Amino acid sequence: MKIDLIAGARPNFVKIAALIHANREIGNPLDFRLIHTGQHYDEALSGSFFKDLELPESDINLGTGSGSQAEQTSAIMMAYEKVLLEKKPDLCLVVGDVTSSMASAITAKKMQVKVAHVEAGIRSGDWRMPEEVNRVLIDSIADYFFTTTQKAKNFLLHTGKNEEQVFFVGNTMIDTLLRFKPYFRKSAIWNALNLKEKSYLVLTLHRPANVDETKKLEETLTEILRNANGLPVIFPIHPRTRKALIALDLPGEKLHLIDPLGYLEFNYLVQNAKAVLTDSGGITEETTVLGIPCITLRDNTERPETITEGTNELIGTNPATIAPALAKLFNDSWKQTTVPELWDGKTGERIIEKLNQLL
Repeated sequence: MKIDLIAGARPNFVKIAALIHANREIGNPLDFRLIHTGQHYDEALSGSFFKDLELPESDINLGTGSGSQAEQTSAIMMAYEKVLLEKKPDLCLVVGDVTSSMASAITAKKMQVKVAHVEAGIRSGDWRMPEEVNRVLIDSIADYFFTTTQKAKNFLLHTGKNEEQVFFVGNTMIDTLLRFKPYFRKSAIWNALNLKEKSYLVLTLHRPANVDETKKLEETLTEILRNANGLPVIFPIHPRTRKALIALDLPGEKLHLIDPLGYLEFNYLVQNAKAVLTDSGGITEETTVLGIPCITLRDNTERPETITEGTNELIGTNPATIAPALAKLFNDSWKQTTVPELWDGKTGERIIEKLNQLL
């Protein structure tokens, strides 16, 4: 059976790696056609991930490149439609909630190709997030659903999906994290800043609520630096955030702006940090498994298990909430945590086995 495996952005690559490696180890029962949409198209954003995660070269690169959400969506749909007109697979498998996943799922469904969604059923309830729109659209048309938690499975069943469609399998992000954890490595910044284990904070910000208003961004960074207990703050900068930072006059010399890191270098930084401050969803999952305190600068999350079971605390986007959260961290009163069910490194195997049965 031929399965189109869609990837277009960094979170996709991490998730599909679990499927590709599991398929190899089981004996390649499924025939994947790896399609790179080109949503993240430069070396820093995608090329290093293929190398770090030992992914094969894509069978097809749609080369859609940058643009607005509408431009990227239409470009991916038109390019993927041409691929399907030439040769249809038995299934289109999409992961996560990025534009590439949504656009490919819609195109496949209109071309009478079944769709499977890995990481189905998660919701933030925040319609300002493009990712929330993508999740709802994919889940409304998919044929098969693989969920990271029992809660996500129950949500899909409550919305009308049936037991024969929905499978609680665990988290592919964690498969990849555990597989490559022994290979995490220092980046050049480690020695350049003379970093030591648990002696710095990692910061990532990219969502509009945090970075689009210059004054709000300045207040957020000022509060972090003011309450970081003198520790350096390492900030790999998302391209959209770099533009906003140019005009800011921030206090002290503890904020270190660095270019985006590869998967192995970034997770080495996270694994050895005192804590992570972020507005990313995936990082909250990784910190939960690594046991690193995580402070999320968002008003909602589609991954509540990282709070109820994991190391994550959701503090909102008001800069005034940063000081109490960091005080809790430095008072060594962070909560006791556990790893969610089935986040055990075997999710890819479960998905491959189930697909083999379904197809």
